[in-house]
Amino acid sequence: MAFLLDINELKPGLIIFRRKDVKHHNWYCRIKIADEDRYKTISLKTDDINKAKSKAFYHDADTLFRLEHKVPIFDKSFAEVAKEYSTIQKAAAEAGQITMGRWSIVDSYIRLHLIPYTGNHQITLLGEEKWRAYPHWRKNEGGNRPREKKRPKGAAAETTEVKLTPAKDGTIRHEMMVFRAIMNYAAGKQYIRESQVPRAKMPKDTGRREEFTPQEYKELHTYARKWIKESSHGYSEWHRTMAYNFMLVMTNTGMRTMEAQNLRWRDVDLRTDKHGRHFVCINVRGKGKFRELVAANNVATYLERIRELFIEAHQQRKPKAPRDELSPKPEDFVFTTNKGKQAMSLYNSLISDLLEKSKLLYGPNGSQRSSYCFRHTYATFRLKEGLDVYFLAKQMGTSVQMIEEYYGHITPAKNAERILQGIPGWEPIAEVSGEAPGSVNADGAGKPAGKPRAKKKSEGKDLPAAGKASGPTRRH
Repeated sequence: MAFLLDINELKPGLIIFRRKDVKHHNWYCRIKIADEDRYKTISLKTDDINKAKSKAFYHDADTLFRLEHKVPIFDKSFAEVAKEYSTIQKAAAEAGQITMGRWSIVDSYIRLHLIPYTGNHQITLLGEEKWRAYPHWRKNEGGNRPREKKRPKGAAAETTEVKLTPAKDGTIRHEMMVFRAIMNYAAGKQYIRESQVPRAKMPKDTGRREEFTPQEYKELHTYARKWIKESSHGYSEWHRTMAYNFMLVMTNTGMRTMEAQNLRWRDVDLRTDKHGRHFVCINVRGKGKFRELVAANNVATYLERIRELFIEAHQQRKPKAPRDELSPKPEDFVFTTNKGKQAMSLYNSLISDLLEKSKLLYGPNGSQRSSYCFRHTYATFRLKEGLDVYFLAKQMGTSVQMIEEYYGHITPAKNAERILQGIPGWEPIAEVSGEAPGSVNADGAGKPAGKPRAKKKSEGKDLPAAGKASGPTRRH
C-alpha cells in the first residue's frame, strides 16, 4: 500500500489511485473480489479523474458480470492455458482416446515452440494475426534443430560446422493446428472470445508424403523375408514375422496406426459381395470416431498368419492346453506382443530396423520414414489405380480436401486412361491383371499386367471366426 497515492474510494471494495513507483500520472482502480481475499488491479490509462471514475465503475460492473456467469476474472497467459490443454490431452491418452505418442508430440510442440513463441502474453491479447505470423518466426528463429556436419576422420574438433535445420512445412502446419486447438479450448472455457480463435486456412504443406514407390515397396517386401530368416532366435523371429504382417495389413488397408493399435478380433469380418467375391470388412476406431473400411481377400491371409502367431506364442506359455483354448478371443487385440498383450508401440523399433537395413529408412526429401508411411503408400497406389478420391476419403476416414491437398502429386497423366475414357481413340481396354481389386499387391508391387497369376492355397480361404481354431498356415 506504500506506493499508492491520491486514493479515492468510489464505493466499498472499489478505489482509484495513482502510483508513486511510475513516471506517468495515470489512474488505476482496484476491485475487491466478493467472497475472496483477492483484488484485481487495472490500469485505467487516463490522468483525468472523471474519466478514471467512469472506467472504474465499468470494470467493477464487468467483474460482477463475470462472477455471476462464472467467467474467469483474471486473464490467463497462453502458457498457462497451453499446459492446461496438454494435461487434458494426457488424460485422453490415458483413457485410450488418443495414443500416448500423440500426446507426447502435442506436449513437445507446446513446450519447445508454442510457449517460446507466445512468451508470457495474456491469451486475451492473442488472435489471428499472431497465429498467422507463426510460420515466419518458426522458420527463422523458432527452435530449429542444430545439425552437426560430419567431419573427415582426423580433423580437429574445432573445424566442426553446426547448421540449423529449418522446420519443415508439414511440421509447422501440425504445430499451428495445436495452436488453434488451444485457442478453441480457451474459447470453450470462456478465457477468450470466440472471435479470437484463428479461422484462416492452414498454410499448405509443400512437402511430399513419404510413401514408397512400387519398386521400393517390392524391394522392402523381398528384403523383409530375408530379414526374418536372419533372426538370431525364435523370440526375435516371432516379432519380426508379426511386424512384417503388420506392414502388409497396413499397406493394404490404409488404416491409421492408432486404429491398428485398437483393433480387436471382433472388429474383423469376412464378407461376400453379390458376385461371390470375398472381402474383409474391418471396424476401426481412433480419434474418438468409429468407421468401417474394406480390404481385398489377401488381407484375410495376413490376418490368418497373425492368428497363427498368436496361437504359437500362447502354446509356448501353455504347451498342454487344447488348441481351441489357444486361439484369440473376440476381445483380444489383433496386434500383440509375444506375451499376448496389446502392442502399444506397434513394432516401431522393428519397422525402423527393417527400413534401415533395407536402405529405405529415408525418403527422397530426406525425411525419416515410419509405420505411417504405409498409409501414405496405400493412398498413393490406389490413386494411381484410378480410385475416385471420394471413395478413397471414405475408406481412409478423412476428407476429399485432404486427399487432394496431400496427394496432389498423383498427376492427371498417371490416370489418362480413365480421364479420357469415352473420347474417340480412348475406348475402354479390358483388364488383364489378376490382382485382387483394392489390393496394394504386397507380393508383387510394380509388376506389369499380364496373365492372371495362380491363386495361392492360402488366398480366398475364409477367415475363421474369432476364438475358433484354424488350420495351420505358413508363417512367411
